[in-house]
Amino acid sequence: MIMSGAVAEASAPGQVIVKGRRSSLTRSRIRAAWLFVAPSLVVVALIAGWPLARTIWFSFTDASLNSLSEYEFIGLENYLANYDGEWFGILTEPDWWHSVWNTLWFTLVSVSLETVLGMVVALILNAAFPGRGLMRAVILIPWAIPTIVSAKMWNWMLHDQFGVINDLLLRIGLIAAPVPWTANADTALWAAVMVDVWKHTSFMALLILAALQMLPQDIYEAAKVDGVSPIRVFFRVTLPLIKSALLVAVIFRSLDAMRVFDLIYVLTSNAKETASMSVYARQQLVDFQEVGLGSAAATLIFLIIALVVVITLAAGRVRLGEDPR
Repeated sequence: MIMSGAVAEASAPGQVIVKGRRSSLTRSRIRAAWLFVAPSLVVVALIAGWPLARTIWFSFTDASLNSLSEYEFIGLENYLANYDGEWFGILTEPDWWHSVWNTLWFTLVSVSLETVLGMVVALILNAAFPGRGLMRAVILIPWAIPTIVSAKMWNWMLHDQFGVINDLLLRIGLIAAPVPWTANADTALWAAVMVDVWKHTSFMALLILAALQMLPQDIYEAAKVDGVSPIRVFFRVTLPLIKSALLVAVIFRSLDAMRVFDLIYVLTSNAKETASMSVYARQQLVDFQEVGLGSAAATLIFLIIALVVVITLAAGRVRLGEDPR
């Protein structure tokens, strides 16, 4: 069979697939998709791409906040430089590496707790019970509160003299004296984790609940008929089916947690012992007015976050490719 402008392929008796027309239709759809996406890409490039490029450029200069228009290109000296056998730059600063450790620790602990608690909340909200709709709305209230507001609210509640948390713990006898939760380096990061978990667990629960709502119910009916225990069903059926959505939720929260600034800044009053990477960058940029060093710190934050996302995606693909059995 000969068809103009197309290649005919017989895949089964009596069935002909026109490959040329199909590929032409696919190309047309791709072009239409790019036309629809192009305005958004332009807006993103202007809003995010230009400031990012300018920040990266300033990281190679000696610009300061006092004279932002007068600067010189100094290469990698803000990152790492050697003068007379002595190393300088942000990569040699103990405070920077301490902020990196604080950020990674905060991200790992908070996102892990939020994922586990979010899964529990999502499983509860996925079950049928009276008032489920109201409960789903109420659970989002902590997430809807702006971070700066919730941080200030918890800062008052955790105050060692006037806070309700210390008052409650004193009344029930769990502590003998008021604890400065946000002023003590040993407890300040844990306090920040607690506030972050309180705020963002509902976000994780919402994403996981959306994945649970898409699962086919006939699988669970078959498992119930076969007498499979709910715990076994969760680990052998539910968890493998929602792995992709769970991975996306973890990446979203990890991105947000690694950029944490306002929560730690409000709770710990810009203390070096609890500073995150963003707090360190702000300190270089505003307190010390070193635009070059602050931009270098911001660029490193971008690279670290990108690296973590790539590693998470790679690890997720490996796990998703495994046999769930």
